Amino acid sequence: MEIKKSESANLESKKLTWILLGFILVLAAHFVAFEWTQYEQEFDGTLIDAGDIVLEEEVIPITMPEKKTIPPPPQAVTQAEVLNIVEDDAPIEETTIVSAEDQAEFVEITEDIPIVVEEPEKEEEIFQVVENQPEFPGGMAELMKYLQKNIKYPTVCQEQGIQGRVIVQFVVNSDGSIVDPQVVKPVNPYLDKEALRVVSSMPNWKPGEQRGKKVRVRFTLPVTFRLSN
Repeated sequence: MEIKKSESANLESKKLTWILLGFILVLAAHFVAFEWTQYEQEFDGTLIDAGDIVLEEEVIPITMPEKKTIPPPPQAVTQAEVLNIVEDDAPIEETTIVSAEDQAEFVEITEDIPIVVEEPEKEEEIFQVVENQPEFPGGMAELMKYLQKNIKYPTVCQEQGIQGRVIVQFVVNSDGSIVDPQVVKPVNPYLDKEALRVVSSMPNWKPGEQRGKKVRVRFTLPVTFRLSN
């Protein structure tokens, strides 16, 4: 047997209507809730005058840079002078104070004066052989007479029988003077000394000449010491 349902008792046909009605009720409840909350927030029964609103402005303090104080320089410590009191009879040592000005050396500034340095004169050349040899005044004969007359035979050599020929060398300058006598062949210290003495005391010679000019000439002279029997 087939069961038949009536259209009035079928709830499936009204399901959509009830769902839509539920949505409407929920939306209405939300709307009423939102409206009520906004009213509570916007108006609470107190009127606020714009003139009563005081805006507090934040004041930022101005900070100035901190000044650094420089401490004063330390004062120099001065040592107190110690005065020594002495009796009137005690000796007092005198102290001489020398100032720096007394010790200072003063430099005198003068103009630059050119210094002329004289070159030393070149020593004349000494010749060994020249055209005209130097000559004793009066010639060789007068030279022999001079030697015989001025030579003093040393007593020691006479007693010991010492004799011989001493060779003496010297320089005849361009003015005829005799310089630099020296013994080149000695015999005995006493005889050598006597030969040098006689040669050094000779008068000026006639100077030697080379190409018509007076020059220095080195001259060699034998001085003979001989004992007579």
